[in-house]
Amino acid sequence: MTFSSLPQVMLEPLVRMALLEDLGRAGDVTTEAVIPAEARSTVALVARQPGVIAGLDLALLAFRLIDPRIEAVVERPDGSPLAPGDVIATLSGPARGLLTAERTALNFLCHLSGIASATARIVAAVKGTKASICCTRKTMPGLRAVQKYAVRVGGGSNHRFGLDDAVLIKDNHVAMAGGIRPAVERVRAHVGHMVKIELEVDSLAQLEEALTLKLDAVLLDNMGPAMLREAVALVDGRMITEASGRITPETAPDVAATGVDLISIGWLTHSATVLDIGLDYRD
Repeated sequence: MTFSSLPQVMLEPLVRMALLEDLGRAGDVTTEAVIPAEARSTVALVARQPGVIAGLDLALLAFRLIDPRIEAVVERPDGSPLAPGDVIATLSGPARGLLTAERTALNFLCHLSGIASATARIVAAVKGTKASICCTRKTMPGLRAVQKYAVRVGGGSNHRFGLDDAVLIKDNHVAMAGGIRPAVERVRAHVGHMVKIELEVDSLAQLEEALTLKLDAVLLDNMGPAMLREAVALVDGRMITEASGRITPETAPDVAATGVDLISIGWLTHSATVLDIGLDYRD
């Protein structure tokens, strides 16, 4: 899976908001008291554990927004594998700016690298199958674009970016519509020909009904490997199959072996553990 960096115009509002939250009403009173205004220093972003780097653009932007005189030399760009002790980037410039931006920069970098690293582990676990690993809309408010970017950096793919770019008819839609058929028929009458339609099912009986309708994809929710295998056989290539529901690095290989096209995992964005990265003083 390839990825492209997000444009700065998308990143700057996020970083600026985070910096303003941290600076509060009086700025960095600790650094201003301890560090002379003319002091300069060099620091390095260093990995503390193995993983995959993501979010470096946001981290570097945090330093530049605090003080544009800070210069960075990147050693390992986004997507690079990391080992403990690896230097990701070296930064030089006014010491006050380096210290003031440190936490905001690391918050973005550690969080997004954690997502990329978790995604890479799942992708490695299903290697050799046709299954692609994708995220969901279970993202932190305001961070969806960068969290989904981190999934791509880790080798995964993205599900919907929002409610407006595809149809996903879930169990509550079906219940409130009075059944699968009326839900699908209403969608067909409402959306244009460019909009893909996916339906969530949690039983083979629901899947059999879904196969009588014109759908692009089916989400096989909370099915074990045996039922998933039956479901994939029933679909027989007529639509995209997606498995979802509490899938972990340990269970992903068995799920992928059933022949599903996609495995969607919500915790990649809402609960991935941060990757430990520090800012080390050099001189």
